[in-house]
Amino acid sequence: MIDGSDGTPEIRLTDLTKHFRDVRAVDRISMDIRSGEFFSMLGPSGCGKTTTLRMIGGFELPTAGRIELRGRDVTTDPPDKRPVNMVFQNYALFPHLDVHENIAFGLRRKGLGKADTKVRVGEALDLVHLGGYDKRKPNQLSGGQQQRVALARALVNRPNVLLLDEPLGALDLKLRKALQVELKRVQAEVGITFVYVTHDQEEALTMSDRIAVMRGGKVEQLGTPEELYERPQTRFVADFIGTSNLLSGIVEAIDGRFAIVRLSSGETCFTTAAGDGVAVGRPIDLSVRPESVALDARNGAAPTEEVGSIPGSVEQVAYLGGSIQYLVRSAGGLSITAQAPKAGERIPVGGAVHVTWSPGDALVLAEHPIAQEEIQA
Repeated sequence: MIDGSDGTPEIRLTDLTKHFRDVRAVDRISMDIRSGEFFSMLGPSGCGKTTTLRMIGGFELPTAGRIELRGRDVTTDPPDKRPVNMVFQNYALFPHLDVHENIAFGLRRKGLGKADTKVRVGEALDLVHLGGYDKRKPNQLSGGQQQRVALARALVNRPNVLLLDEPLGALDLKLRKALQVELKRVQAEVGITFVYVTHDQEEALTMSDRIAVMRGGKVEQLGTPEELYERPQTRFVADFIGTSNLLSGIVEAIDGRFAIVRLSSGETCFTTAAGDGVAVGRPIDLSVRPESVALDARNGAAPTEEVGSIPGSVEQVAYLGGSIQYLVRSAGGLSITAQAPKAGERIPVGGAVHVTWSPGDALVLAEHPIAQEEIQA
Protein backbone atom coordinates (compact mmCIF):
# COMPACT_ATOMS: atom_id res chain seq x y z
CA MET A 1 0.00 0.00 0.00
CA ILE A 2 3.05 2.24 0.02
CA ASP A 3 2.89 4.97 -2.60
CA GLY A 4 6.08 6.96 -2.95
CA SER A 5 5.28 8.53 -6.31
CA ASP A 6 4.99 12.00 -4.74
CA GLY A 7 8.40 11.87 -3.03
CA THR A 8 8.89 11.47 0.70
CA PRO A 9 5.50 11.17 2.39
CA GLU A 10 4.56 13.18 5.45
CA ILE A 11 3.88 9.96 7.35
CA ARG A 12 4.95 6.43 6.49
CA LEU A 13 3.71 3.45 8.47
CA THR A 14 5.46 0.14 7.84
CA ASP A 15 4.07 -3.11 9.26
CA LEU A 16 2.76 -1.15 12.25
CA THR A 17 1.46 -3.53 14.93
CA LYS A 18 0.08 -3.07 18.42
CA HIS A 19 -0.83 -5.78 20.95
CA PHE A 20 -2.71 -5.25 24.18
CA ARG A 21 -1.89 -8.50 25.99
CA ASP A 22 -3.42 -11.17 23.75
CA VAL A 23 -5.43 -8.71 21.61
CA ARG A 24 -3.93 -7.52 18.32
CA ALA A 25 -5.44 -4.03 18.03
CA VAL A 26 -3.41 -3.01 14.97
CA ASP A 27 -2.25 -5.70 12.58
CA ARG A 28 0.75 -4.87 10.35
CA ILE A 29 -0.57 -1.67 8.78
CA SER A 30 1.55 -0.19 5.98
CA MET A 31 0.51 3.05 4.28
CA ASP A 32 1.70 6.50 3.25
CA ILE A 33 0.01 9.78 4.18
CA ARG A 34 0.95 12.57 1.78
CA SER A 35 2.05 16.03 2.71
CA GLY A 36 -0.80 18.55 2.92
CA GLU A 37 -3.66 16.09 2.55
CA PHE A 38 -6.75 15.62 4.69
CA PHE A 39 -6.48 11.93 5.50
CA SER A 40 -9.14 10.04 7.46
CA MET A 41 -9.15 6.69 9.20
CA LEU A 42 -12.72 5.43 9.16
CA GLY A 43 -14.23 2.39 10.79
CA PRO A 44 -16.42 1.00 13.58
CA SER A 45 -15.48 1.00 17.25
CA GLY A 46 -12.63 -1.38 17.97
CA CYS A 47 -11.14 -1.36 14.46
CA GLY A 48 -7.78 0.07 15.56
CA LYS A 49 -8.06 3.59 14.13
CA THR A 50 -7.57 5.50 17.39
CA THR A 51 -4.74 3.21 18.46
CA THR A 52 -3.01 3.90 15.12
CA LEU A 53 -3.48 7.65 15.58
CA ARG A 54 -2.06 7.51 19.11
CA MET A 55 0.99 5.63 17.85
CA ILE A 56 1.60 8.32 15.21
CA GLY A 57 1.40 10.92 17.98
CA GLY A 58 3.70 8.99 20.32
CA PHE A 59 1.04 8.36 22.98
CA GLU A 60 1.29 4.60 22.39
CA LEU A 61 4.42 2.68 21.46
CA PRO A 62 4.03 0.03 18.75
CA THR A 63 4.68 -3.62 19.46
CA ALA A 64 6.36 -3.88 16.06
CA GLY A 65 6.78 -1.87 12.88
CA ARG A 66 8.05 1.58 12.01
CA ILE A 67 6.73 5.16 11.97
CA GLU A 68 8.45 7.80 9.85
CA LEU A 69 7.68 11.53 9.74
CA ARG A 70 9.17 13.15 6.63
CA GLY A 71 11.60 10.26 6.38
CA ARG A 72 12.77 10.40 10.00
CA ASP A 73 12.23 7.33 12.17
CA VAL A 74 10.18 8.47 15.20
CA THR A 75 8.92 5.03 16.26
CA THR A 76 10.17 5.36 19.84
CA ASP A 77 10.25 9.16 20.16
CA PRO A 78 8.04 10.75 22.86
CA PRO A 79 5.21 13.09 21.76
CA ASP A 80 7.17 16.29 22.46
CA LYS A 81 9.92 15.16 20.07
CA ARG A 82 7.54 14.79 17.12
CA PRO A 83 6.34 17.69 14.92
CA VAL A 84 2.69 16.77 15.55
CA ASN A 85 -0.17 18.05 17.72
CA MET A 86 -3.39 16.33 18.70
CA VAL A 87 -6.99 17.52 19.09
CA PHE A 88 -9.23 15.39 21.29
CA GLN A 89 -12.99 14.90 21.41
CA ASN A 90 -13.24 16.30 24.96
CA TYR A 91 -11.37 19.55 24.07
CA ALA A 92 -8.97 19.22 27.07
CA LEU A 93 -9.00 22.98 27.75
CA PHE A 94 -7.74 24.39 31.06
CA PRO A 95 -10.91 25.65 32.81
CA HIS A 96 -9.06 28.22 34.97
CA LEU A 97 -7.37 29.89 31.96
CA ASP A 98 -9.03 32.22 29.47
CA VAL A 99 -9.01 31.54 25.73
CA HIS A 100 -5.81 33.52 25.13
CA GLU A 101 -3.89 31.70 27.86
CA ASN A 102 -5.18 28.30 26.72
CA ILE A 103 -3.89 28.90 23.23
CA ALA A 104 -0.64 30.50 24.43
CA PHE A 105 0.20 27.66 26.83
CA GLY A 106 2.39 25.69 24.42
CA LEU A 107 4.14 28.82 23.14
CA ARG A 108 5.04 29.91 26.67
CA ARG A 109 6.50 26.47 27.40
CA LYS A 110 8.71 26.90 24.34
CA GLY A 111 9.90 30.25 25.69
CA LEU A 112 8.40 32.48 22.99
CA GLY A 113 8.36 36.17 23.89
CA LYS A 114 5.22 37.96 25.04
CA ALA A 115 4.85 40.11 21.93
CA ASP A 116 5.32 37.22 19.50
CA THR A 117 2.95 35.07 21.55
CA LYS A 118 0.23 37.73 21.35
CA VAL A 119 0.60 37.94 17.56
CA ARG A 120 0.55 34.17 17.10
CA VAL A 121 -2.51 33.74 19.36
CA GLY A 122 -4.36 36.50 17.49
CA GLU A 123 -3.59 34.82 14.16
CA ALA A 124 -4.83 31.47 15.47
CA LEU A 125 -8.06 33.02 16.78
CA ASP A 126 -8.70 34.73 13.45
CA LEU A 127 -8.09 31.44 11.65
CA VAL A 128 -10.88 29.72 13.61
CA HIS A 129 -13.15 32.81 13.48
CA LEU A 130 -12.93 33.55 17.22
CA GLY A 131 -11.36 37.02 17.16
CA GLY A 132 -12.46 38.97 20.27
CA TYR A 133 -13.03 35.86 22.39
CA ASP A 134 -9.56 35.90 23.96
CA LYS A 135 -10.67 36.93 27.48
CA ARG A 136 -13.49 34.41 27.84
CA LYS A 137 -13.21 31.30 29.99
CA PRO A 138 -14.05 27.87 28.51
CA ASN A 139 -17.31 27.68 30.51
CA GLN A 140 -18.48 30.84 28.72
CA LEU A 141 -18.21 29.17 25.33
CA SER A 142 -20.44 26.78 23.43
CA GLY A 143 -19.23 23.28 22.60
CA GLY A 144 -18.42 24.32 19.05
CA GLN A 145 -16.48 27.37 20.24
CA GLN A 146 -14.51 25.26 22.72
CA GLN A 147 -13.56 22.88 19.93
CA ARG A 148 -12.36 25.82 17.84
CA VAL A 149 -10.18 26.96 20.74
CA ALA A 150 -8.72 23.46 20.99
CA LEU A 151 -8.01 23.57 17.26
CA ALA A 152 -6.36 27.01 17.55
CA ARG A 153 -4.23 25.80 20.47
CA ALA A 154 -2.98 22.89 18.36
CA LEU A 155 -2.32 25.00 15.26
CA VAL A 156 -0.56 27.87 17.04
CA ASN A 157 2.51 25.65 17.50
CA ARG A 158 2.72 25.25 13.70
CA PRO A 159 3.05 21.46 13.61
CA ASN A 160 3.72 19.53 10.42
CA VAL A 161 0.84 17.18 11.22
CA LEU A 162 -2.41 17.66 13.14
CA LEU A 163 -4.00 14.53 14.58
CA LEU A 164 -7.74 14.71 15.29
CA ASP A 165 -9.47 11.98 17.30
CA GLU A 166 -13.22 12.26 16.62
CA PRO A 167 -13.13 15.99 17.52
CA LEU A 168 -16.76 16.61 16.51
CA GLY A 169 -18.25 13.53 18.13
CA ALA A 170 -19.72 15.36 21.15
CA LEU A 171 -21.51 18.02 19.08
CA ASP A 172 -25.08 18.03 17.77
CA LEU A 173 -25.69 17.17 14.13
CA LYS A 174 -26.20 20.69 12.78
CA LEU A 175 -23.12 22.09 14.52
CA ARG A 176 -21.07 19.06 13.50
CA LYS A 177 -21.90 19.63 9.84
CA ALA A 178 -21.02 23.33 10.10
CA LEU A 179 -17.67 22.55 11.72
CA GLN A 180 -16.89 19.94 9.06
CA VAL A 181 -16.86 22.78 6.53
CA GLU A 182 -14.77 24.93 8.88
CA LEU A 183 -12.21 22.18 9.49
CA LYS A 184 -11.75 21.65 5.78
CA ARG A 185 -11.37 25.42 5.27
CA VAL A 186 -8.77 25.68 8.03
CA GLN A 187 -6.82 22.71 6.68
CA ALA A 188 -6.76 24.24 3.21
CA GLU A 189 -5.60 27.61 4.61
CA VAL A 190 -2.77 26.31 6.78
CA GLY A 191 -1.77 23.63 4.25
CA ILE A 192 -0.57 21.07 6.79
CA THR A 193 -1.44 17.39 6.95
CA PHE A 194 -4.59 16.49 8.91
CA VAL A 195 -5.04 12.90 10.07
CA TYR A 196 -8.64 12.48 11.18
CA VAL A 197 -10.26 9.58 13.02
CA THR A 198 -14.01 9.03 12.77
CA HIS A 199 -16.69 6.34 12.69
CA ASP A 200 -19.01 8.64 10.71
CA GLN A 201 -18.75 7.76 7.00
CA GLU A 202 -20.57 10.92 5.87
CA GLU A 203 -18.09 13.04 7.84
CA ALA A 204 -15.14 11.24 6.23
CA LEU A 205 -16.60 11.54 2.73
CA THR A 206 -17.29 15.27 3.21
CA MET A 207 -13.82 16.34 4.32
CA SER A 208 -11.22 13.82 3.18
CA ASP A 209 -8.82 13.73 0.27
CA ARG A 210 -8.28 10.02 0.99
CA ILE A 211 -9.76 7.56 3.46
CA ALA A 212 -8.44 4.34 4.99
CA VAL A 213 -11.41 2.11 5.86
CA MET A 214 -10.35 -0.06 8.79
CA ARG A 215 -11.64 -3.29 10.23
CA GLY A 216 -10.14 -5.73 12.68
CA GLY A 217 -6.88 -3.83 12.97
CA LYS A 218 -6.27 -3.83 9.21
CA VAL A 219 -6.87 -1.43 6.35
CA GLU A 220 -9.69 -2.94 4.33
CA GLN A 221 -9.43 -0.40 1.51
CA LEU A 222 -7.68 2.92 0.95
CA GLY A 223 -8.78 5.46 -1.64
CA THR A 224 -10.51 8.72 -2.41
CA PRO A 225 -14.11 9.17 -1.26
CA GLU A 226 -15.28 8.62 -4.84
CA GLU A 227 -13.24 5.44 -5.24
CA LEU A 228 -14.57 3.97 -2.00
CA TYR A 229 -18.17 4.79 -2.82
CA GLU A 230 -18.16 3.97 -6.53
CA ARG A 231 -15.75 1.01 -6.44
CA PRO A 232 -15.79 -0.73 -3.05
CA GLN A 233 -13.61 -3.82 -3.11
CA THR A 234 -15.19 -5.81 -0.28
CA ARG A 235 -18.62 -6.44 1.18
CA PHE A 236 -17.64 -4.60 4.36
CA VAL A 237 -16.61 -1.40 2.53
CA ALA A 238 -19.71 -1.47 0.32
CA ASP A 239 -21.91 -1.76 3.41
CA PHE A 240 -20.00 0.72 5.58
CA ILE A 241 -19.64 3.51 3.00
CA GLY A 242 -23.14 4.70 2.21
CA THR A 243 -26.07 2.35 1.62
CA SER A 244 -25.85 -0.63 -0.69
CA ASN A 245 -27.84 -3.65 -1.79
CA LEU A 246 -25.55 -6.60 -1.04
CA LEU A 247 -26.50 -9.62 -3.13
CA SER A 248 -25.12 -13.16 -3.33
CA GLY A 249 -25.41 -15.59 -6.19
CA ILE A 250 -23.80 -17.99 -8.66
CA VAL A 251 -22.48 -17.06 -12.10
CA GLU A 252 -24.81 -18.92 -14.44
CA ALA A 253 -23.44 -17.83 -17.81
CA ILE A 254 -21.15 -15.31 -19.47
CA ASP A 255 -22.41 -13.57 -22.58
CA GLY A 256 -19.73 -11.32 -24.07
CA ARG A 257 -19.07 -8.45 -21.66
CA PHE A 258 -21.85 -9.51 -19.29
CA ALA A 259 -22.28 -12.23 -16.70
CA ILE A 260 -25.69 -13.63 -15.81
CA VAL A 261 -25.97 -14.26 -12.07
CA ARG A 262 -28.54 -16.50 -10.43
CA LEU A 263 -29.23 -14.82 -7.10
CA SER A 264 -29.81 -16.74 -3.87
CA SER A 265 -33.50 -15.79 -4.14
CA GLY A 266 -33.78 -17.53 -7.52
CA GLU A 267 -33.98 -14.43 -9.70
CA THR A 268 -31.35 -13.47 -12.25
CA CYS A 269 -29.46 -10.25 -12.86
CA PHE A 270 -26.58 -8.94 -14.96
CA THR A 271 -23.13 -7.77 -13.99
CA THR A 272 -20.03 -7.10 -16.04
CA ALA A 273 -17.88 -10.14 -16.75
CA ALA A 274 -14.66 -8.44 -15.66
CA GLY A 275 -12.84 -9.11 -12.41
CA ASP A 276 -11.53 -12.01 -10.39
CA GLY A 277 -14.01 -14.69 -9.51
CA VAL A 278 -16.36 -14.07 -12.44
CA ALA A 279 -16.52 -17.53 -13.98
CA VAL A 280 -19.39 -19.89 -14.67
CA GLY A 281 -20.31 -21.81 -11.55
CA ARG A 282 -18.49 -19.46 -9.18
CA PRO A 283 -20.29 -17.88 -6.19
CA ILE A 284 -19.97 -14.08 -6.08
CA ASP A 285 -21.15 -11.13 -4.02
CA LEU A 286 -22.53 -8.01 -5.69
CA SER A 287 -23.06 -4.44 -4.52
CA VAL A 288 -25.75 -2.26 -6.13
CA ARG A 289 -26.28 1.28 -4.83
CA PRO A 290 -29.94 2.31 -4.29
CA GLU A 291 -29.63 5.25 -6.70
CA SER A 292 -28.63 2.77 -9.45
CA VAL A 293 -31.82 0.73 -9.05
CA ALA A 294 -34.65 1.51 -11.48
CA LEU A 295 -38.28 0.69 -10.74
CA ASP A 296 -40.76 0.11 -13.55
CA ALA A 297 -44.32 0.26 -12.26
CA ARG A 298 -46.06 -0.32 -15.59
CA ASN A 299 -48.17 -3.47 -15.51
CA GLY A 300 -46.80 -6.06 -17.89
CA ALA A 301 -43.78 -3.93 -18.70
CA ALA A 302 -41.47 -6.93 -18.49
CA PRO A 303 -42.23 -10.63 -18.25
CA THR A 304 -41.13 -12.23 -15.00
CA GLU A 305 -38.81 -14.64 -16.82
CA GLU A 306 -36.79 -11.89 -18.53
CA VAL A 307 -33.16 -11.96 -17.43
CA GLY A 308 -32.22 -8.91 -15.39
CA SER A 309 -35.78 -7.85 -14.57
CA ILE A 310 -36.80 -8.80 -11.04
CA PRO A 311 -40.53 -8.65 -10.27
CA GLY A 312 -41.65 -7.53 -6.82
CA SER A 313 -43.86 -5.24 -4.81
CA VAL A 314 -43.23 -2.08 -2.80
CA GLU A 315 -43.19 -2.71 0.97
CA GLN A 316 -42.16 0.73 2.26
CA VAL A 317 -41.94 4.27 0.93
CA ALA A 318 -39.83 6.90 2.75
CA TYR A 319 -39.63 10.61 1.94
CA LEU A 320 -35.98 11.77 2.32
CA GLY A 321 -36.40 15.40 1.29
CA GLY A 322 -34.49 15.39 -1.97
CA SER A 323 -35.49 11.87 -2.96
CA ILE A 324 -37.88 8.99 -2.32
CA GLN A 325 -36.63 5.67 -0.94
CA TYR A 326 -38.46 2.47 -1.80
CA LEU A 327 -38.08 -0.91 -0.14
CA VAL A 328 -39.07 -3.61 -2.60
CA ARG A 329 -39.66 -7.29 -1.83
CA SER A 330 -39.03 -9.51 -4.83
CA ALA A 331 -41.11 -12.55 -5.71
CA GLY A 332 -38.26 -14.72 -4.41
CA GLY A 333 -38.10 -12.86 -1.09
CA LEU A 334 -35.16 -10.58 -1.89
CA SER A 335 -35.15 -7.16 -0.18
CA ILE A 336 -33.99 -4.35 -2.50
CA THR A 337 -33.67 -0.64 -1.69
CA ALA A 338 -34.15 1.89 -4.49
CA GLN A 339 -33.76 5.66 -4.38
CA ALA A 340 -35.55 7.85 -6.91
CA PRO A 341 -35.99 11.62 -7.45
CA LYS A 342 -39.00 13.03 -5.66
CA ALA A 343 -40.27 14.52 -8.95
CA GLY A 344 -42.57 12.25 -10.88
CA GLU A 345 -45.27 9.80 -9.95
CA ARG A 346 -44.96 8.05 -6.59
CA ILE A 347 -45.32 4.29 -6.41
CA PRO A 348 -47.66 3.35 -3.54
CA VAL A 349 -47.07 0.64 -0.95
CA GLY A 350 -48.22 -2.63 -2.46
CA GLY A 351 -47.55 -1.45 -6.00
CA ALA A 352 -46.19 -4.06 -8.41
CA VAL A 353 -42.82 -3.17 -9.94
CA HIS A 354 -39.99 -4.63 -11.99
CA VAL A 355 -36.52 -3.94 -10.63
CA THR A 356 -33.56 -3.45 -12.98
CA TRP A 357 -30.09 -1.94 -13.00
CA SER A 358 -27.29 -1.45 -15.47
CA PRO A 359 -24.77 -4.36 -15.50
CA GLY A 360 -21.96 -1.90 -14.77
CA ASP A 361 -23.70 -0.80 -11.56
CA ALA A 362 -23.59 -4.31 -10.08
CA LEU A 363 -20.06 -4.35 -8.67
CA VAL A 364 -18.36 -7.67 -7.99
CA LEU A 365 -16.90 -7.71 -4.48
CA ALA A 366 -13.72 -9.47 -3.46
CA GLU A 367 -13.71 -12.12 -0.80
CA HIS A 368 -13.15 -10.71 2.66
CA PRO A 369 -9.38 -10.27 3.24
CA ILE A 370 -9.42 -10.51 7.04
CA ALA A 371 -9.59 -14.00 8.49
CA GLN A 372 -9.90 -13.02 12.13
CA GLU A 373 -12.54 -11.98 14.63
CA GLU A 374 -13.48 -8.39 15.34
CA ILE A 375 -10.84 -6.80 17.57
CA GLN A 376 -11.52 -4.57 20.54
CA ALA A 377 -9.07 -1.69 20.71
